[in-house]
Amino acid sequence: MIREQIGPVLLYRFEGLNDVSGLRHAVLTRIGGVSQAPYATLNLGHTVGDDPAAVEENHRRAMGAVGLCQRAVVSPHQVHGARVGVVRQAHLGTVLPATDALVTNAPGTPILMRFGDCTPVFFYDRVQRVAGIAHAGWRGVAAGSVGATVLTMVTQMKSDPADIWAGIGPAIGPCCYEVGPEVVTAVQTACPSGADLARAVNGRVYLDLPGAVRSQLRAVGVQEIEASGLCTSCRVDEFFSHRAEGGRTGRFGVIVELTQ
Repeated sequence: MIREQIGPVLLYRFEGLNDVSGLRHAVLTRIGGVSQAPYATLNLGHTVGDDPAAVEENHRRAMGAVGLCQRAVVSPHQVHGARVGVVRQAHLGTVLPATDALVTNAPGTPILMRFGDCTPVFFYDRVQRVAGIAHAGWRGVAAGSVGATVLTMVTQMKSDPADIWAGIGPAIGPCCYEVGPEVVTAVQTACPSGADLARAVNGRVYLDLPGAVRSQLRAVGVQEIEASGLCTSCRVDEFFSHRAEGGRTGRFGVIVELTQ
């Protein structure tokens, strides 16, 4: 990924999308805001216990760094499910209830989602000009959020999976994601057979969540996949991590917009 500092705000961009005309995107970090610990500093989560005024200022800074108006975005209320929202300009400034993926083919309709260990999955269809983001924690993977997003692009926007580029953003990695056997079973059941997603170390089991996302993308025909390789738990200097920070932390934002 491409690491970039814009004023106080640190962000990343996928190499595969960086030179795409008519598209803007960013993976924001925790750097560049005003929130105090444990939400320091660029927390974009409204429901984690942070000072609302600080969160508003963080949104102003984050949107400014990406070149957007603070309130002219669409966001979902993420619930670890597989509901996909199709976004139009009429949705600008709204929050879609109980939704874990958003897709759009409408220029000028930026999507903002928030993360703190779960996997952000970016989608872009160069042919039909469709962009989207999915929220894929282990529950989302088990529920099928990745495949549901691609299916929505295919059935409602005429995408061909072979034309879809996907980016796997910063998420908790297999180095750090210790889980119970019920989580492994749920994820492996939802992924293609033969996917090697768990490893045991000294009696503990670690799950490869980005690997599970990759396997589901390939299973629905997406072949062009770029993975960030960034573990949020290892990199709490730049990202929020619910697991590494004991459940009391902020959320970093991810953004995508068709600009023309």
